[in-house]
Amino acid sequence: MLKKSKNIMKTITNTNDLRKLSEKSKEENKKYDKIVTLCAGTGCCASGCLPVITSLREELERKNLTQNVKIRTTGCHGFCEQGPLMVIEPGNIFYCHVKPEDVSRIVSQTLEQDKVVEDLLYMDSISNKKIPYEADIPFYKLQDRIVLIQNKLVDPCNINDYIANAGYSALTKALTTMNPGEIIEEIKKSGLRGRGGGGFPTGKKWEFCRKAKGNPKYVICNADEGDPGAYMDRSILEGNPHAVIEGMLIGAFAIEAEHGYIYVRNEYPLAVNHAKIAIQQAEELGLLGKNILGSKLSFDIKIARGGGAFVCGESSALMVSLEGKVGEPRPKDIHTTEKGFMDLPTNLNNVETWANIPFIINKGASWFASKGTAKSKGTKIFALTGQIKNTGLVEVPMGISLRKIIYDIGGGASNGKKIKAVQTGGPSGGCLPEKLFDLPVDFEALAEAGSMVGSGGMVVMDESTCMVDVARYFLEFLIDESCGKCVPCRVGLSRMLEIINDITEGRGTEEKLNLLEETAQTVSIASLCALGKTAPNPVLSTIKYFRSEYEAHIEEKRCPAGVCRELIHYSINKDKCKSCGACLKACPHNAISVKEKVYIINDEACQKCGICKESCKFNAIDIK
Repeated sequence: MLKKSKNIMKTITNTNDLRKLSEKSKEENKKYDKIVTLCAGTGCCASGCLPVITSLREELERKNLTQNVKIRTTGCHGFCEQGPLMVIEPGNIFYCHVKPEDVSRIVSQTLEQDKVVEDLLYMDSISNKKIPYEADIPFYKLQDRIVLIQNKLVDPCNINDYIANAGYSALTKALTTMNPGEIIEEIKKSGLRGRGGGGFPTGKKWEFCRKAKGNPKYVICNADEGDPGAYMDRSILEGNPHAVIEGMLIGAFAIEAEHGYIYVRNEYPLAVNHAKIAIQQAEELGLLGKNILGSKLSFDIKIARGGGAFVCGESSALMVSLEGKVGEPRPKDIHTTEKGFMDLPTNLNNVETWANIPFIINKGASWFASKGTAKSKGTKIFALTGQIKNTGLVEVPMGISLRKIIYDIGGGASNGKKIKAVQTGGPSGGCLPEKLFDLPVDFEALAEAGSMVGSGGMVVMDESTCMVDVARYFLEFLIDESCGKCVPCRVGLSRMLEIINDITEGRGTEEKLNLLEETAQTVSIASLCALGKTAPNPVLSTIKYFRSEYEAHIEEKRCPAGVCRELIHYSINKDKCKSCGACLKACPHNAISVKEKVYIINDEACQKCGICKESCKFNAIDIK
């Protein structure tokens, strides 16, 4: 349900009014002795932050502290593994895994007595020490948070919070001190490249759209984030929608666009709700609409909900969907900057790209370009997931090594096993082995290695992962999400899956492996859109770097990781078995029998579900 906008003063018609509102909003925050910031993003909501927020409000009211302590509910802070999260200022005290029953101690000890509640502090797994301050936690300390840092500073449902933190000052600078051509040149000099996957230079795209013939022109924010395990754009739109709106306003001024859309998948209800609130508040304040801040800029934004089709993350398919048609890609012989939405000039960037624009305008192109590598500038947000200790969102300078992200920020493997690989770039990305973890994370280096930056998914896999099975999983996903418009993608991916299934089920041959590789290369060359062209990456990269696993499946009819069911065999190790009967009771298929206290697994009845291994406390179940 859409919240009512709050703390909105009368419509402002010039930059001086905006400056006064910013000063007033800053003064409003100064009257509090303490500010308690609680993450209320999707991850922390799933972890139970809402009851914590309710308990805190009730406790502050009970102790008559509401005039002294401000509660700020925000979007995602990034450290999703530790939610619900709480940061108390002044002091930068960081509490994690907070529960409603912890609130009374937090209020009485920290808010009233400035004492730390020890058991709520973060425990660093490397130093094995409690860390009281957020700034000292390695997960945060080793990042360079430009976009994500604002998620902690603003209530996404209160425009005044954003304005108090220099919100819309970049728009003011653009409207009063720069012309459209100068803005585009500044974005070009910054070296900002699209953060949605393609990595096309943002300034060049804006320039193409500005020069294109036809009116009106459109600006679109692509929030149709469909990669499994990726939630960067969702978290930005949930936590700081005004940064996206401000970026779009600056882009609209530079391109001379009149209308904008935020295309967001319907599975992101919190992002949709917060974006709607932000648009409503910006309209009420006069920051969207006619003659914004007394300038010639007139611009409006509407929300469009996507149905969840992965292919609609592709620019032309998204625009076709926005027109009310089936979302299928179009040939790129004519760029969408010339003929896009409604066959008119259209500039599309993703959420993270738009959110970077205000920082570049305010701090300058050289500041942004000083971060990153020669061809990949600035910072990038990655969703770090998989078999790793510190899962969450990380914002790092381009060019940082995979090793530093995975081990120094991510904390290494979550279960003590050796990390085998990382997949970057979502389902169309490649799987890179541990020996390549010193590669810099930039567009060129990852592409040369057979992967991609993509939108920012980063899935870490340990030695319990079968890389052939990983390729199969992503092929299944991409087949489901393919629009089926072109033959190479529609037929080629299905044929590739048939071969992969043969290999994982014991019917693989060397000839089939060669055919798989050949088919993958053909699909990557002949497909119409980026989905089809990059879909073979998981297959090609796993064959390139983990060919020995394919050969074990084919030649030895064995899955080294013990994952592919048709190629594994469960047995009970008599030396380790304590005859406790736990496996017998747990087996749902009656595949375990006992005779004279000797437990045996019947191969014919065994469904290889692994429940017996999970139930055994003595590690007596062997898999071969």
